Order: sequence, then C-alpha cells, then structure tokens
Amino acid sequence: METLRTKWGRNLKPDNVLLEYPRPQLVRDSYLNLNGYWDLIITDDHSNNKVFEGKILVPFSPEAVLSGVNHVTKPNETLHYRRNVNLPVGFHRGRLIIHFGAVDQIAEVYINDQYIATHIGGFTPFSLDITDYVKTDSFDVLVKVKDYSDNSYHSIGKQRFKRGGIFYSVQSGIWQTVWLESVPQNYLKNLYITPLYDEQSVKFTLDKTNEEEVNVEVSFKGVKQGEIITADKEFIVKLSNLYPWSPEKPNLYDVKITYGEDIVHSYFGMRVFEKRQDKDGLYRFYLNHKPYLLTGVLDQGYYSDGLLTPPSDKAMIEDINLMKKMGFNLLRKHIKIEPLRWYYHCDRLGIIVFQDMINGGNRKDILFHSILALIGIHLPDRLYFLFGRKDQAGRNEYKQELTEMINHLYNTPCIATWVPFNEAWGQFDSKVITEYLKSLDNTRLIDHASGWSDQGIGDYHSRHIYFTPIRFFKSKGKKRINALTEFGGYSLVIEGHLFNKEKVFGYKVFKTKDELAKALETLYLKKVLPQITKGLSVIIYTQLSDVEDEVNGLITYDREVVKVDIEKMKYLNNQLKLAFGRVE
Repeated sequence: METLRTKWGRNLKPDNVLLEYPRPQLVRDSYLNLNGYWDLIITDDHSNNKVFEGKILVPFSPEAVLSGVNHVTKPNETLHYRRNVNLPVGFHRGRLIIHFGAVDQIAEVYINDQYIATHIGGFTPFSLDITDYVKTDSFDVLVKVKDYSDNSYHSIGKQRFKRGGIFYSVQSGIWQTVWLESVPQNYLKNLYITPLYDEQSVKFTLDKTNEEEVNVEVSFKGVKQGEIITADKEFIVKLSNLYPWSPEKPNLYDVKITYGEDIVHSYFGMRVFEKRQDKDGLYRFYLNHKPYLLTGVLDQGYYSDGLLTPPSDKAMIEDINLMKKMGFNLLRKHIKIEPLRWYYHCDRLGIIVFQDMINGGNRKDILFHSILALIGIHLPDRLYFLFGRKDQAGRNEYKQELTEMINHLYNTPCIATWVPFNEAWGQFDSKVITEYLKSLDNTRLIDHASGWSDQGIGDYHSRHIYFTPIRFFKSKGKKRINALTEFGGYSLVIEGHLFNKEKVFGYKVFKTKDELAKALETLYLKKVLPQITKGLSVIIYTQLSDVEDEVNGLITYDREVVKVDIEKMKYLNNQLKLAFGRVE
C-alpha cells in the first residue's frame, strides 16, 4: 500500500497536534491538552513479550502513518500508553477531570499505576474524575487498550483485518484528543439545550452537583436576548428575537452560565426538523416549517495519514467548506462519531448532518442481505443470527453506546436525523430501538434502517441504489419521506494519489474528468431529478473522498485533487433545488 500524506500531515509538528479546545458546546477556561508524544509498549498477551517499545504521537492510532508506529494491533496484544503530566501553577481548582475523546475499543485507565476505570466502546468519549488519585502536581497516566476489531461483537464501523473494497484498515487505541480540566468542588457536569422554535424559547436541562442557583444569559451577536436566575435543573428562557438556523443562515446564539465559581459558555441554534405532508399528500423533510430539499454526500471521515483522526482542525473545515461550495447542504456522517469540533464547524458554517450509529455484531453474509434488498425482501430483524446479533451482551452494549452518542451530540444544531442501522449490518429490534431513540430525543427524525432491511417504521423510506434504476413511488411517499440515502459511487483514478495501485473499487469507473462530469450530469438531471415529483426529498451521493481502495470520492484520499468542477457540481445541485421548489 502507498503512503499518502495530506498537506496538514506533511506540516504536522509533534508539539502542536490538534490543540484547539475540544468541546465547543461546553467551554471552560481550564484546559490542558495531553496530545503529543506518549510512551507506548505493545505486549503479546500469551508470551508477555514486547512487540513494540517506543513513542507514539497521540491521538493517532498506531496503524496511522502520523502516529510514527506503523503497527497493526492484533486481538492477542495490549497497548500500554504512558505519559507524565505536570500541572501548571494554579491549574488545580478543586476537582481534576481527564477526558478521552475516543479510545478503540476497551480502555483501562490508571493514575500512578492505580486502577481508575474501564471504558468499552471505541467511538464514544468518556471522562473520569481523578482528583482523589492525584496527590501532587506531577503524576503518571497509564492507559491499557485492547482492540478485537472485527473478531468480536463490539462496535467496529468499517474496520476489517482483511481490508479491501468497502472495508478499511483496522485501527486501535487513542484516536481523539486527551485533555484535562479543573473545576470547582461544585460544578456543572452536563448541559442539554432544546430549542422550542414555535415558542421562541429555549429549554435548558442542567446536571449540577448541588441546588445552588445558576445565572443563564443568552445573547445573539453581543446583544442580550434573555436571562434567568434559578435553582431549578430544568427551565425555559424566552428569547427577545427569533433568528432561525439554516444552512443558508447558520445563526447561533451564545450562552453564558454562572454556577457559583463555575463559569461555562455554550451556544445553540433555533431550528425545527419535521416530517410533514406537502399539498399533494407526499411527506417531505421540513426545516423551520418549510419544505427543504436535502442534497448531500456520504462522509466517512477517513484521512490517508490519520485514518479516523483528522490531521488538523483545518482539514475538517476544508471538507465542509468544499461541499458547501459545491452546493451541498447535507453530510451523512457514515458510521463514525467525529470529534465535537467537527459538529461545531457544521453548526457555524451551516450544513445539516445525518448521524449514523456505529455498527457492531458478529460477521454475517453481506451479499445475502444485499440480494434480498435488491428483490424487495426485508427479513424481520428479530432473527438475530441472520443479522450477526446473536450475543445479548453485544446488543446491550450497542444500546449503551447509542445512548452515549445521543447524549454526547444532543446540543449540536446541525444534526437533523439519527441513523441507528445501516444496510442490515448488526441490525436488530429496530422497532424497539426507534422507540427508544424517540424517548431520548424527540426533536430529530430517524432513518431506522438506511438502505436495506426496512422494517416499515421511522421517518424515511430509505434506499441505497447503485445498480438498478432510480425509482421512487408516490405510494411510499404518502407514508414516509422518500430518501435516496446512497447512490452514485462513480469512480475516477487519479494517478499519484492512490492508496492501492494494484486494486481499486468503485461502482462505475471512468477514465477522464470529462467522462465523469458528463456521467454526473446525466445521473443528477436525468435519473435523480425526475424522482422529486414522486416525493424524493433526500439525495446523498457516495461520496466525499476516496477511502483506501475506494476511488469514488469527489476528492482524492489525500485531499490533494478535486475530481469535479466545483461550479458544475453547484449547478447540478441548484437544478435539484429549483425542481423541488416547483413541487413544494
């Protein structure tokens, strides 16, 4: 395989790795970034021999080029991360909390070799109060990690030991920012913000350590919009003015909360997402009570040198901005939970997000389910064995991680839809899961089973169409929103920017940019656009970038080459939007 570096990876400095504040949705002025070089020992569980000993650049996985390790962690190996922490003078304010953005898959955390806790789940964050274990301003952090990848029922996403085609290299260990903050003895543990669009108000739900009053101030561009002083944990603030959030006008309100000695800042956007019928009785996606066409791309969030870890904050920003320049207003975040800064950039730049849950479960026959989907057969997903979900422990773990994801991302205005399952991968009990999702968050829509194993529920009639004609029917659109949640996947090889020179993957391969451009025009204007009158309201092209063997991105894996004309792509999207406007 070829080593491809992004421009950010080439310029990366070990003492300047993803230093930006990692939690824009709840900001304090206490922040100590622990990214950078850590000591790493990899041991064989059977022999206890050292497989590797040296330095690793956190937060890049040992499999990623930028980590400096170049090692594929096996199921019988354990990663031992260690670093010494020296707290700055005056940093400790009462309680000391360590945060891990994501560690794949099972992490044990120790302070000064004293066990603290274990976290299971390679894509969700966790935080630990380590105050009682830190006696001085200098201490050691040890993280032991096990990663079974696709040899277990744990959440894996698209990782496979036998990578190839639509499945990618495994990765392990710490892959998002590690950081410390110090808070007063009494502090705000968490914050949930719910816009009440029609009431021109916003609901706050606080998780705080005592009954002390809080002062909440809301402003917009520096002008005060509302304030309340209360000891309640749940309350509503009336806004002086309504400034709706949308991709065209991503208006954000600022929030300041004072809780004793604890001061935090946050933000929110006023928007409402709905499934509503148009004048013809067809269900459409509605944004702020108006029908709204969602045209977007599948975004897997992989980078050629960082794998799941963005090489820089700017890398995330450029991806989002480029898609907006092409006229897209939607990103489907595919089987990955990004760092919180990615969602913050979507919020402030203005792009709607469909958020996938991470798939897990034991292996199953993907070809079997894909053939059934093509001929319109949808098996009940209570048949656990056929869906790779026979382990009760795995099903329980999925539900726990789903809960963690919803709570983690609840405050981000950009997320319009939760996608609990994709193409029957580890799918189970989707009716139960959908109801559970609604109980956690009733402000967003749900695409319960994107693409294949439709159980007839949720808000979308969601289809993935690559090989058959693109056809939607009004009869379906009168029950749920017709959604083309994957299509296209047109491929173009760009020499010098290939991960695998020996074998590439794509649904339809073109030889030149001109051929690709003509094919995309036909696809969008002749095949997709006519379906809008049938109720089609969501259009998601595969995909934003090449990923490993897949060369069906609008840009290359290393982000060096844009394969399509930006203005031409914008024109195609505008034609879809104009057609949608004629049938509202």
